[in-house]
Formats: sequence, C-alpha cells, structure tokens
Amino acid sequence: MYGRWLRNSFIYLLILVAIVAIVFTILSSGGSAKQETTLDFFITEAQAGNVETVGVDDQDLDFNLRNDAINYETKIEKGDNVRQVLQDNGVDPGSANYPDIEIKEPSSWSRYLGLFLSFLPIIFIVAILFFFLRQAQGSNNQAMSFGKSKAKMFTGTRSSITFLDVAGIEEPKEELKEIVEFLKYPEKFAALGARIPKGVLLVGPPGTGKTLLAKAVAGEAGVPFFSISGSEFVEMFVGVGASRVRDLFEQAKRNSPCIIFVDEIDAVGRHRGAGLGGSHDEREQTLNQILVEMDGFDTNTNVIVVAATNRPDILDPALLRPGRFDRQVVLDLPDMKGRTAILEIHSKGKPLGTDVEIKTLAKQTPGFTGADLANLVNEAAILAARRGKKKIGMPEFDEAVDRVIAGPERKSRVISKREREIIAYHEAGHALVGFMLPAADPPYKVSIISRGSAGGFTRFIPEEDRNLLARTQLQDMLASMHGGLVAEEIVFGEATTGPQDDLQKATSLARQMVTRWGMSEKLGPRTFGRKEEMVFLGREISEQRDYSEKVAEEIDEEVRQIIDKAYQAAKSLLTEHRSRLDSVVAALLEQEMLEGDELTKVLKGEVVHERAPEPDDKDDEATSEQGGETPPVSPPKPGLAWDTPTNIDPAS
Repeated sequence: MYGRWLRNSFIYLLILVAIVAIVFTILSSGGSAKQETTLDFFITEAQAGNVETVGVDDQDLDFNLRNDAINYETKIEKGDNVRQVLQDNGVDPGSANYPDIEIKEPSSWSRYLGLFLSFLPIIFIVAILFFFLRQAQGSNNQAMSFGKSKAKMFTGTRSSITFLDVAGIEEPKEELKEIVEFLKYPEKFAALGARIPKGVLLVGPPGTGKTLLAKAVAGEAGVPFFSISGSEFVEMFVGVGASRVRDLFEQAKRNSPCIIFVDEIDAVGRHRGAGLGGSHDEREQTLNQILVEMDGFDTNTNVIVVAATNRPDILDPALLRPGRFDRQVVLDLPDMKGRTAILEIHSKGKPLGTDVEIKTLAKQTPGFTGADLANLVNEAAILAARRGKKKIGMPEFDEAVDRVIAGPERKSRVISKREREIIAYHEAGHALVGFMLPAADPPYKVSIISRGSAGGFTRFIPEEDRNLLARTQLQDMLASMHGGLVAEEIVFGEATTGPQDDLQKATSLARQMVTRWGMSEKLGPRTFGRKEEMVFLGREISEQRDYSEKVAEEIDEEVRQIIDKAYQAAKSLLTEHRSRLDSVVAALLEQEMLEGDELTKVLKGEVVHERAPEPDDKDDEATSEQGGETPPVSPPKPGLAWDTPTNIDPAS
C-alpha cells in the first residue's frame, strides 16, 4: 500500500513540475509571440536606422523596429559582441538612429530550467517505463509467490494466551509444557540422551481446546511460531502445495528453534490412494512433502510440528508413526472439575452476582466442551445486559444453559390450550419415570416453554461423571425416554407425533445394546455388522452385514423386546403414580417450569398441586352433553417433536 502511494506521488510530482515549467516559460516570454528572422535582416534594418531596441541573451537576439509592434528574434554566434557586429556593418554608434542595446546576463537557474525543459520529454519517457516495469515486477512477484507458504509467523511476545488461560485438560497441558521446556532448556534433556519430539498431534472433538492449547504453547515458548491451516496447502494446481510445504520448513529452519502449528491437518493428511477421479494428486504430493520434511534425509531437530485434528482415523499411517508425530495427545470432554475451572476462567473479569455458584453450573453442564462453556458465559452476560442488570445472576446462567441446549424461547409461538396440556403431560411423564427408576439420571428441570423446534424439554443431570454405562442404566434410560409417549396414551387414549425424537433415540440405543455392546441375553456377547466408510470422504456410507438373515430377524426381535420392556416399565410406573403425574402437570401449567428442589418435592409427592378449573369451550360443552369422553387430540404437524431430551446419548 505504501509503495503504491509512493509511485503515484512520483508521477504526480513530475506532472506538476512540467506544468510549472510550461507556465514559467510562457510568462518569461512576456506572453507575446516572437517572429523568427535572419541576422542579415537585422543588420539591414539597423543600417536603415529602423531598429529601436535590441536585447541580447546569450545566443538569442531580440529586436523591435520603429513603428512596428512585432518582436523579432534571431540567433548570433556565441561570444559575438552585437555592438561590434553593428560597427563592422557600418552602423555608427554616434548616429541618432543607433538602437538602444541591452545585454542580458543569463542566470544559473534559467540555464538549469532550460536544461530541464530540454530533457523533460526524456524524463517523462523514463518515468513511464519505470511505472510499467514496477507493475510488471509486482505481477511477476505475485506469480512467483504463488508457491510461497501462507503461514503466519508469531513471536512469543505477541501471544497473550498462556497455560494459565487453559483449563479442563490438565494431562494434555502437561505434555505441551514438556515441549516448551525442550525448546527452552534443551541441554537438560540432551544430558540424558533424550531428543526433542518431531511432532505432537492434538486429537479431540470440536471445541475441546486444541487450537487454544497451541496458542498457549506459542505464548509460553518464547520462540517463533508459524500457524497455518491444512487447507492452505492445497491448490488446484499440482505441485503448489508441496512448494508451500518446502517454503514453510525453510522459513522454520531459518528461525529455529521454532514451532509449526498445522490446524485441521486431516485436510491434507488423509490416506494416500483414496482419491476419486485422480483429483488426489495435489493432496498426495503435499502429504509426501510433509512426510519428507518431518523425517527425511535432511532433518532438523529444532523444528517441532504441532497439528490438530478431530479425525485421526482417516490420517495416513506414515504420518502417525514415531519420528514424525511422536506423540498423540487426546483432548476429551472436560469432567466436572474441569468444567468448574473453565467456567472460572471465562467468568474472570465479569461482574457476577452473589447467588452464582460455579460448581452448580458445572454440574448442570455434562457433555459441554470448553467452547460450549465459553458460549454459556457469554450468553449469560448478554442476557444480563438485555435485562438492564449490573451483575450476572444465576437466573441468567440457568437461562443461558437452556439456550445453549435447546435454543432461545419462542414466545411468539401460538400453542392451543389442549396442545399445552399434552406437552405438560409428555414432559411430566419423562420426569416422573426418570425420578422413580433408581438407575436413571434424575431430572433437574422440566419446562413447557417452547424453545427452538421443541415444544418443551426435560433436562436430566447425572449424579456423577461417568464413562461407562451398565445394562440396568441403559434400560432405565430407555424407560424414561418412553415416559412421554406412555403419559399421552394413559391420559388421552392415544399418542401424538410429539415423541418422534424420543422413539428415534430409543430405537438407536436399543440396537446398539444388541449389535455393539453385546447386551442381548439371547444373542450373547457378540457384535454384529461392520461399518464401511470412504477414507477420502471420511463419512460412513454403509454397514457391511457379517450375519445371516436369520440372525437379522433375531436382532430385530431382541431390539423389540428391549423396547417393549422399557415401555411396560414406564406404563406400570405412570399408571401406579397417576396422582403424582397430575400434580406435576398442574404445577407445570401454573408455573411453566419446575427445577431443582421444587421439582424434587413435587415428584416425591411432598407438594401436591391441583388443576384449577378452566372455562369450558363450546367444543367441550358439546362433548359433555353427548356424554362422551374427552375427544382425542388432533395431532400436530408431522415431524414436530414436543421435546428434545438432553440426557447424554451413549451412542455419541
């Protein structure tokens, strides 16, 4: 930008000087036109006594005739004296008609100006050529820089993120701290014969802090840090990606010791030989160059490569072997202690109310990633500002949790009185079944407020973090999933389309119990089916059946029996505790939301709510006159689910 401004200023300056010179030339000539003539004409007129004034400026001779307004101009030899010339031609200096002669001494600046004006066309040509050459050079530089690396270089002093800003992933952080220590104190490890790892691969689901951890390494190491995305290597032209890899490692070696961070390396590091239609040539050449640079004949131990991906299963095996990526650091979802630390970091500097309990929030957010928790705190701050508060209170955090899970409230959504009642029974069924079964996750919050695409929701919170699920826990979870469907059938005589999402999740969970986890009593501890996926696409496209049709029928029968068992368990509980179900529904219709201790008291039966009498509609009056039962509810539009249960799906 600065160079372009400088070139344009130079051109404008030349134009301005040319204009000034032209104007000065015109003004110096007096603005009158001069008629060129010969020296003989001047001498003849002088002999006749017709010359009135004579002006001599170097080799230029200007003269005026008597009774003539024309200004004549001629040339004389340099060094000639005009008086001597007139005398030699018989013009007597003492005659009455002798002209008035003025000898002008040329100034230095006028000589320079004349010289400049004479060279002005050449200067213009040179300036134009210079301009076009610079333009061509700029285009050539752009073409030549096509294969240059696009990595951004950072120094240790520029990054404001350190390991103190990273929480919830203590083991991965320790691994990266060791890398930083390698770079700062290499002699400590060299004394024991240890070598610096060539590469570290960060593996984890999206939002778990892979890029954040790499930024913290840049802030802690105090060495040059090159950051680039895997997709920035690949271009449509074959060979460009490999050229960029070479240029990146050349820059890194010139600035060693340093760190190279490649984000989303799966964009360029997929299995070789898995392309479609030959379009993989560029990607594979780029990967081959990365392999050579990381551990080829010409290696440099002072360059460490840190890469991040959430798909390690599709990476090329040659990329993952020791000597290239010596370490694979797994970043998992944070546990309750980690969520507490993450929330404390993101809450730092924000005005929190005295009622805010970070541990309670951490307990309410199982399965949240670090990015989810950061978004949660930000949403709470936005809600507090929207409500005109000076501090962020616990109600804002509770609302933010619901917004992150199910979306914002849809206050403009019109729900009839009957549909509202169905939603209340549906959610109360989920909550009551989950509360009554000992192995199921206890319900924490029940709401019939519409959020996103859900008419209401029931949020379950496990009592402790867990990584393994037993068969009894899964069976009780299936029963709580069917609680909404069973409640609708018990109260209204038939189900609606609301339990669509519940049934889909329950069927998937039951099938996984049979085919993946070996929890079928009849089929035994076996797995069935093998997932097939295209490595290049990285997505599952089919499932290869490694069992017969007879076994497939048995699998379907086992899935049906598991679901039927859960359905019957939910039906038995809700039928037996129908009064509690009605009490929960009455509280929901009155308050629209129950949570925490208040919900627990209603589910235990310690607090009983009764339905307030509502004015009857005309349809209800007509029905009562006919002596019939409550008419069946017209189902909502297909695809509309009453709720989206938020308990953790073991399939994920």
